Amino acid sequence: MARERLSVVVTRRLPEVVETRMTELFDVELREEDTLFTRDELSAAMRRADVLVPSITDTLDQGLLAQAGDKLKLIANFGAGVDHIDVSTARQRGILVSNTPGVVTEDTADMTMALILAVTRRIPEGLAIMQAGTWAGWAPTALLGGRVGGRRLGILGMGRIGQAVARRAKAFGMQIHYHNRRRLRPEIETELEATYWDSLDQMVSRMDVVSVNCPHTPSTFHLLNARRLKLMKPSAVIVNTSRGEVIDENALTRMLRSGEIAGAGLDVFEHGHEINPRLRELHNVVLLPHMGSATREGRAEMGEKVIINIKTFADGHRPPDLVVPSML
Repeated sequence: MARERLSVVVTRRLPEVVETRMTELFDVELREEDTLFTRDELSAAMRRADVLVPSITDTLDQGLLAQAGDKLKLIANFGAGVDHIDVSTARQRGILVSNTPGVVTEDTADMTMALILAVTRRIPEGLAIMQAGTWAGWAPTALLGGRVGGRRLGILGMGRIGQAVARRAKAFGMQIHYHNRRRLRPEIETELEATYWDSLDQMVSRMDVVSVNCPHTPSTFHLLNARRLKLMKPSAVIVNTSRGEVIDENALTRMLRSGEIAGAGLDVFEHGHEINPRLRELHNVVLLPHMGSATREGRAEMGEKVIINIKTFADGHRPPDLVVPSML
């Protein structure tokens, strides 16, 4: 007798190849429109599904998880970050949580370098002139940016993505520095030619570029607060492709407006898609709509990891990308 297929609810539209494979394997409920689930819709989904497949746009907090029925056994997150899920409460209720680590590393590191170049070389300003049709021709002093080679790059968070950024930046001739919860093994430091800073204050005060590549946790919320941002050199720029909550966005906006920080490249924001309007007005800021992991290849690989986690769970085994509270 064939085993009954797991019921799976997906909260957002996924790449067609991923949705097709899910349909083949599971009793899956897909989205027609790529709109956000309301809180009530999420609650209802958690009561009727064996497995929920949410993304970063779905906040699964303690109150919402308390409404989950006994049926829900796995939250297979589409994405590496799980700060939108109360993992501890889920585990207490017997609900496993999995994610998709590793697959966005190279894509996010590419975008980090793109933002570093865009800010330091003033690429969006040049693009705006061309699109407006106001370019009057080449001039020796027009749109002068800065050379990235030789600059000090301070990486905040030296996990997979931080190390991938370091490899790219090293190829551009940048000097690699980093701050991390734990120091890297000597052989990795040697390979990356990376200098470790135990003091984040001392590191940010000496860097030309600061790249945020750490996750959002209670300990990293506003890690770059107003006091720490003021330690940065007026000529320095900051880039964030990780989580917006790591930076005090209001403080950053004030300092960019006043010229206390030279520029910023931001792919993520403290309040999701609600961006400080004063930030959008600044010419020394490059803003992107959370595109760091947005490649066709990356999204397909994320979907494949979700499927493997669900399939492994359905076969009675521990999902390979299980998230436990001690990891956070």
